[in-house]
Amino acid sequence: MKKTHILITNDDGIYAEGIQRLSQCLYEKDRGYKLSIVAPDRERSATGHAITMHRPLLVDQVSYLHNPELTGWCVNGTPSDCVKLAVEAILEEKPDLVISGINRGSNLGTDVLYSGTVSAAMEGLIMGIPSIAVSLTGNGEEKSFDFAGQFICHLFPLLLEANLPPSSLFNINIPTDIENIRGVRATILGNRRYRNAFEKRIDPRGRVYYWLAGELIDDDYENENADTKAVRDGYISVTPIHFPLTNEKILPELKEILKKMPLKI
Repeated sequence: MKKTHILITNDDGIYAEGIQRLSQCLYEKDRGYKLSIVAPDRERSATGHAITMHRPLLVDQVSYLHNPELTGWCVNGTPSDCVKLAVEAILEEKPDLVISGINRGSNLGTDVLYSGTVSAAMEGLIMGIPSIAVSLTGNGEEKSFDFAGQFICHLFPLLLEANLPPSSLFNINIPTDIENIRGVRATILGNRRYRNAFEKRIDPRGRVYYWLAGELIDDDYENENADTKAVRDGYISVTPIHFPLTNEKILPELKEILKKMPLKI
């Protein structure tokens, strides 16, 4: 019987606690999984879907100190680089599933557009591989990472058994207060934005520079379907995200608009 091949990656770096705990949970389950770990050599948070084009990518094989039987590859690139390189160059066979995480810190609402964690999963999606991005909503302790790992170990077989299309990506956010988790919600992406996002400062030489900061605003504060609302209320949020991004509903109207455009300008 063919083993389910899982590619594990993240954006916090291959030695981050989250990816090590997730890998160990999957390893201990021993349900016939084949694990491949390919992740950045250091933290690459908030890199979005960036890929490396103007320098070579270096790959080194590594082992985890807490479990020498778990080996992987670290890449001097972005999370998206890791997935693309793993599927197209490093691995001998295409994985059945990509799991990105466990991230230290939430990836909710429109923040998924900046997230390296979600972008790594999105790269799997683009390559036709069902993918999961999983994050803790805070810094988390050892038991929080273990809980998140166990949750994923129980959830992903159900998702695979459901025979969902390869264009399936699930963005999962787990509250760090695991003792008071109230349940699991299927959610939509909330709308997050930031007020006064840049703080203006002066360096010792009198030059102006800016530091990204700002006050977080959740516009979907009362929307029961939003992931932001779910985690605030103590629920695990599971949000399906899909690709392509084309808004097909407005295509007919757009075609009529474009008919009015002159061919020569």
